[in-house]
This record gives sequence, structure tokens and C-alpha cells, in this order.
Amino acid sequence: MNEQKLSAHGALVLRITLGVVLLAHAALKVFVFTIPGTVGFFASLGLPAAAAYLTIGAETLGGLALIVGFRTRLVAVAILPTLLGATWAHAGNGWVFNAPNGGWEYPLFLALAAVVVGLLGAGSFSWDKAREASV
Repeated sequence: MNEQKLSAHGALVLRITLGVVLLAHAALKVFVFTIPGTVGFFASLGLPAAAAYLTIGAETLGGLALIVGFRTRLVAVAILPTLLGATWAHAGNGWVFNAPNGGWEYPLFLALAAVVVGLLGAGSFSWDKAREASV
């Protein structure tokens, strides 16, 4: 396999992984913490209730879009405020994510992964690539 195909497959793996993680975090907020619990946590940070709903929506829609590779670069950049917000929310807990209430290195890693996806694009097997091929 040539270097270009390997890079495209690497972008695919990173894109899908980031999408799955975003969906998992949305599901955690809905099914484990519950929506009222998530709203309460956001309120404890001084954020409005709308921020909790927007975060759940961004993680759900962004995760799905990344998994299928729809508007990959745009979605990767658009999810950055959510991921940087998560980094901010966990900043006071220390570096390691298994610290009480979670540290900030994991959300920062996800934000940097979104930057890389934004730079690389969709990679192979994506809605974006299928759309390019049909034009």
C-alpha cells in the first residue's frame, strides 16, 4: 500500500474514533448522568442550561457526522468549542483524567484530535469522498 492510501486510512480511523467517542459522551450525559443531571452540572459551573443541551446536540450530531465522514473538516472545527469547553470544565481537577471528577488531559487530547481531523480531512470511505467522486 502506498503512503497516500495509508494516510487516508489513518485519517479514517481517527475520524471514526473521534466520532464514536463524541457519541459515547453524549450518551453518558443522557443515559447515565441524565439530562437534568447534566443541566445541573453545567449550572454548577455557572453555565446556562442551554449550554448542556447544545453540548449534547453537538456531541451527537458531530459524532454521527464524523462517523460517516459528512462535512468532516467543518464538523471537526465546529466541535472544537465543545471540546475546549470540556477541557476548561475539567481544568481544576488536575492533569490525569482518572482524578476525581476527571482531569483535563483527555478532553484536550480530543480537541487536538479534532484539529488533526480538520487538517487531514475525511480520509477514505466517507460521505465527503463519495460526493467528490460523483461530481
